Amino acid sequence: MRSDAAHFLTLQNKVEDDLAGDGGALERRTRGIQLNFQLMIGIVMLIVTVLLSVSAPLLTPFAPMEMADASLSPPSSTHLLGTDQLGRDTFARVLHAARISLVISGLTALIAFASGTLLGVVSGYRSGLVDALLMRLLDILQAFPPLLLAIAFVAVLGPSLPNLVLTMGILFIPRFARVARASTLSVRERDYIAAAVALGVSSTRTMYRHVLPNIATPLIVEVSLTLTLALLTEASLSFLGLGVQPPDPTWGGMIAESTSVMYLAPWLVLSPGLAIMFVVLALLLIGDGLRDALDPRM
Repeated sequence: MRSDAAHFLTLQNKVEDDLAGDGGALERRTRGIQLNFQLMIGIVMLIVTVLLSVSAPLLTPFAPMEMADASLSPPSSTHLLGTDQLGRDTFARVLHAARISLVISGLTALIAFASGTLLGVVSGYRSGLVDALLMRLLDILQAFPPLLLAIAFVAVLGPSLPNLVLTMGILFIPRFARVARASTLSVRERDYIAAAVALGVSSTRTMYRHVLPNIATPLIVEVSLTLTLALLTEASLSFLGLGVQPPDPTWGGMIAESTSVMYLAPWLVLSPGLAIMFVVLALLLIGDGLRDALDPRM
């Protein structure tokens, strides 16, 4: 099936080239380069963030909880991003907060991907009562505003790193379940699925070997988008005091701590805010690039 699709796309491109001349082929190649460039820029930005967070002890001599002599010091050669109200180095805290945000976002996406994909594939392949029951449960979960539901879960479970990851992982399960179910409903009608069933292949093996590989593309794109939403949700919960608790630094917590002195020391708000914007932009570029690169119509 894949070879037939690739052959069809090749013939389609050849026809477009014949109709549009060299200009059509050149336009398509230019568009492909631009899409790959967009994806590569996002990947480079994300790699830079990871490298900075990992190499934080080598980039600054200060620990994130270490108190310096002067508080609210402006950016200087000693403190690149200044110090906060307690004299802690803002640059060190921003770098260490990146570790926490990236770990939480990654674990959240992993939990949501594994659980949501399993539910979506089973629901779409089995259909009937199983499909109706699972989809109604997801409808109930999606009926509440995501941030409000996250606040409720964290308030009940308690603000901690494991509870935060578990809460956000459950929160984003419906996103993957919906995507997986819709793709499975389309794939299960293909000839190779009917052939596998006729040969006596079990439903579990059919879903694992034949359904899942053919619905991977939209799920990969959804992972990048979930990473973005998880990062913003974590920052929002930390800002409200329901995320990772002090003294561990988080970008949302740093912004919350600095609101009272933001006019005296604007670098305390700008530093974590720009860090969030940088990572979110990187993830959005990766998501858009993957979507366009994996879409056969592009």
